[in-house]
Amino acid sequence: MLTGHVNAPELYTGFDWLNTSRNWSIKDFRGKIVLLDFWTFGCINCQHIVPDLKRLEEEFADVLVVIGVHSAKFDAEKQNETIQQAIRKFGITHPVVNDASYRLWNEYGIRAWPTVVLINPNGKVVGQHAGEGVYQTVQPYIQQMEAEFAGELNREPIDFKAEQRQEQALLSFPSKLIPDSEGNVYVSDSGNNRILKLSPEGRVLETIGSGAEGFADGSYAEASFYEPHGMALHNGSLYIADAKNNAIRKADLSQRQVRTVAGTGELSYYFKDDQLEVPVNPNSPWDLLVLGDNLYIASAGNHQILRMDLGTEKVYRFAGSGREALTDGPLAEAAFNQPSGLANNGSVLYIADAEASAIRTLNLDTGMVLTPLGRGLFDFGDVDGHVDDALLQHCVGAEIIDSDVYIADTYNGKIKVLDLSRLRVRTLTNGLREPNDLIFLNGKLWVTSTNSHQLFKVDMHTGEKEEVVVQF
Repeated sequence: MLTGHVNAPELYTGFDWLNTSRNWSIKDFRGKIVLLDFWTFGCINCQHIVPDLKRLEEEFADVLVVIGVHSAKFDAEKQNETIQQAIRKFGITHPVVNDASYRLWNEYGIRAWPTVVLINPNGKVVGQHAGEGVYQTVQPYIQQMEAEFAGELNREPIDFKAEQRQEQALLSFPSKLIPDSEGNVYVSDSGNNRILKLSPEGRVLETIGSGAEGFADGSYAEASFYEPHGMALHNGSLYIADAKNNAIRKADLSQRQVRTVAGTGELSYYFKDDQLEVPVNPNSPWDLLVLGDNLYIASAGNHQILRMDLGTEKVYRFAGSGREALTDGPLAEAAFNQPSGLANNGSVLYIADAEASAIRTLNLDTGMVLTPLGRGLFDFGDVDGHVDDALLQHCVGAEIIDSDVYIADTYNGKIKVLDLSRLRVRTLTNGLREPNDLIFLNGKLWVTSTNSHQLFKVDMHTGEKEEVVVQF
């Protein structure tokens, strides 16, 4: 019997409820099975379970209530506005309570993101599950409770009055950028599930993808993506990191056709000595970089760097044990923290290691991973100065210009510059909303201001911003 013994603590945090028109309590859900999802929006594993939650909500629509409890890791994740943007970006329809002070996190004894808690129709805690694999773990218990409490269940729907996704400008959560040889720019219009090719003035020259959320190959108009991010050009083709499809897609720019070259849509995990020297699948690929005959993949979901042989288009493990940590050393022993941005200076890869708020280097000649900037998973902030003192906050993009690393310091809303010769960090510009990427083109930095759905050109000397107005 899933009767439970402990009363579920009330859902009071002292902060606001989002995605709903009112505050809610456990008492409001008597007669319902309740699932609490403790999450923080920058956590890739939290993003991975969103489809599981949607599946449970659909399967048990009349008896299950899902409530998000947003217990933020980073300071920038504690703000109502940024949580609301994440709710829209991920298509979340259930209520979310802001748990910025960790009140509910502590009362429910949570220790990791994501964790789900099940509460029976009498308001008793049944149990909790940390990590991914939520559907297959939780579904049998919901099914059992539905049978055991059949006579007590309230099957009337609850109207949460969830926010509708707002109509945006032409761009929706623009993410990564890449220039072509003619001075045009490809931008991943991630919220619209498509890629746009822009002129230097911002005019749309080409649209790759129907805009529908999906995983279909075919012509530009037929193909569909699910939150595409990083891109790389090679021999007349555009490789695309189709993040939520866990796939690498390839757009033939002359034939105007898209096909899948790696990934099945499923999440795949590899740790330590698993699947070495054999083809593997990407896990939430976030950025791509072509160097020589290889395509390097920031596989954010499994905290690794993968390598695609461009001759065979087979993907292999390259660097990272799969453990989420800030560990330097040889390729197989090093550990990353949701790598999300790639750049290079010769044979050295620079990696924006988001969850550690760090910049990592991977030397292809020596096979060593090092950390010129960053300290660990819970060391973050907004501090310029010497690299020993400087702090970033969830950096997602990087660009190399001469000996400087230009950084999309995402949660600080800034572009920062790491001067490798002087080992110092400075701020070039601020006032952006979750900048995701940056490229150097025609003497200016192009930057995506993802949460304001904008592109900017930034003056390299003054930091002055000029919006690139995207138009058909």
